[in-house]
Amino acid sequence: MELNLLALETSSSRCGVALLRSVDGRLAVSTREHEGSQEHAERLLPMANALLAEAGLRPDALHAVAFGQGPGGFTGLRVACGVAQGMGMGLGIPVVPVVSHQAVAAQVANTGPDDAIVVALDARMNEVYLAVYRPAAAIDHADQANEPSESPWEVLQAPLLIAAAEVVPWTAHHLAAWSAQAGRPLNPVLAGDAWDAYASEMQHPDAWRRAADAQRPEAASVARLARQGWLRGEAVPPEEAAPLYVRDKVAFTTAERMRGEGGNPKAQPSLAPAVAACASPVPASPLVPQVLNEADLDAVVALEAHVQAFPWTRGNFADALSAGYGAWVLRQDDKVLGFCILMFAPDVAHLLVIAVAKDLHRQGLGGVLLSWCEEQARQRGLEGVLLEVRPSNTSAVAFYKHHGYLQIGVRRGYYPAANGTREDGLVMQKRLAAAAGVAA
Repeated sequence: MELNLLALETSSSRCGVALLRSVDGRLAVSTREHEGSQEHAERLLPMANALLAEAGLRPDALHAVAFGQGPGGFTGLRVACGVAQGMGMGLGIPVVPVVSHQAVAAQVANTGPDDAIVVALDARMNEVYLAVYRPAAAIDHADQANEPSESPWEVLQAPLLIAAAEVVPWTAHHLAAWSAQAGRPLNPVLAGDAWDAYASEMQHPDAWRRAADAQRPEAASVARLARQGWLRGEAVPPEEAAPLYVRDKVAFTTAERMRGEGGNPKAQPSLAPAVAACASPVPASPLVPQVLNEADLDAVVALEAHVQAFPWTRGNFADALSAGYGAWVLRQDDKVLGFCILMFAPDVAHLLVIAVAKDLHRQGLGGVLLSWCEEQARQRGLEGVLLEVRPSNTSAVAFYKHHGYLQIGVRRGYYPAANGTREDGLVMQKRLAAAAGVAA
């Protein structure tokens, strides 16, 4: 059977395209790559056209187009998905999404059913996109041109977001269960760029093997996995293709938009009753947090600088938006009154930053934002909300205690302080009642 498949991978700073051609079981894969996260949109199609021209193929000779669906950088994921959808619709061919972590796992040489491949990709800000796979049969990459047989993968852990410092203890904790599931002891094999990016936070036992040959997903690996998915009938119509986000659902698929589900799905239904209960008489009508977008950054950065001695920078806020964190503002008459940013971890939501304009303190707006964050966590079935606060910020500590937060620990030297010193951070948490919502 003949198959011509184009694969796109832009989930990291590397922009890659691969052309896979299969005729009577013989595979040929050609690739083009470019390093530069800000250039994916302009580089992707020219590289694809160059590969097709070199192979003497017209675009209408393609049978399918594949893309690395993430998780990864928000903008990069949208580029690959959007181009794949456009090509699929224009050519009338299906799309094959491939999880980027599985592409990395497939790049690890000489693995077999005794291995648990722990793929940790840098999610920035001391966080990691983590997934774990076990190959059902030994994989030898000595002959990349000819793929003798299918190599199905068992997903031990689908991609999730986790703090870098938690990766090794989390893996060690689950290793016994994975071994029991496999019916044999499994050996961790560590792949992905996060093992270098957060080497001090992710120190692992010497017995765990590092796979230096698999750092970030490659288009050629996406192409080979897409071929296997194609053979298993896993291709989808272009309008159903969507990136894989593990922090939150931040964009609709084309099919959802066609059904009228437009807009930003992170803008949740109004919580007016809950907001009204904790809001003060100022302003007159209850405020509902709205999604923080790039147009709000100047106002948010200015507000943060006005209320914090060591404020987040514009780059910190831009990174949070790019990473897909939950971010909201309280806005009235086009003026930003306050904001909050929330990170969704596997079990709790982590409140990273929350602020209200100084002249509006003690008017209930902080309670509005905090209640909103708790509701977001509850809707995702998370156990609670976690935060850090300076012990010297006694009013903030009292505020959180008033809202049911308890101190559960201390992070030594967590905050920068005056004269180059450091200040501890109190770790506070509020456990939430069981929620009906399910994490996105």
